Amino acid sequence: MMKQGTIRQILLLTDGCSNNGEDPSAMAVLAREQGITVNVIGIIDEDASNQRGLHEIDQIALSGGGISQTVYATQLSHTVQMVTRQAMTQTLQGVVNEQLKKILHKETDLEALPPDTRGEVMEVVDELGETANLEVLILVDTSASMASKLPTVKEALLDLSLSLNARMGSNLFSLSIFPGKRKETEQLIDWTPTLESLPAVFSKLSPGGLTPTGPAIREAISKFKAKRHKKGWLPTDDEYIEKSV
Repeated sequence: MMKQGTIRQILLLTDGCSNNGEDPSAMAVLAREQGITVNVIGIIDEDASNQRGLHEIDQIALSGGGISQTVYATQLSHTVQMVTRQAMTQTLQGVVNEQLKKILHKETDLEALPPDTRGEVMEVVDELGETANLEVLILVDTSASMASKLPTVKEALLDLSLSLNARMGSNLFSLSIFPGKRKETEQLIDWTPTLESLPAVFSKLSPGGLTPTGPAIREAISKFKAKRHKKGWLPTDDEYIEKSV
């Protein structure tokens, strides 16, 4: 039986079109190499057809081993929850595939198993999804074009916190915005089990400036590193997920 483990995700909410700093896809590759999945939700206007932004959203998630989804702001709440949970399942399936290769000593994945066996394994994956510890660092684009979307983002993230707290495993959230007031990114909420303080921090935001998506992902990686180096924060049973993805 596999140990409980911790799943680490960056959840990026943006309307695309980074225009400052490193290539965000390259930063997403770095995150993936360190066992952090990068998921991207692109928030578009009803009348928008921004092909460059849409392409960037897909590329960041592809590079970060995560899931991308483009939605109108009105559908955001459901999508944030769906992407977070789908990414957990995808990460766990990757872990299971690695375990299968070790057990069977050959290249085997879930799809190659007989249907009955595959169903049993997926039950284990679902159970792990409910019991694994989850760390989600949320990155919110607060450039000028996101101004009208931020109230919807706030509600969606509150819903995410509530829905995930129904799980058995522990949840930790952290929230950063980009651009920050004085630098490329700014942390608004440090690691916390719930996002109750969201309404207060969002009410103080004044959107504007460039879109440094790459630097924001780089900073997010460093936040995971800093957290793990704090005394008492490093779990002893989560190494299998980091090494297997």
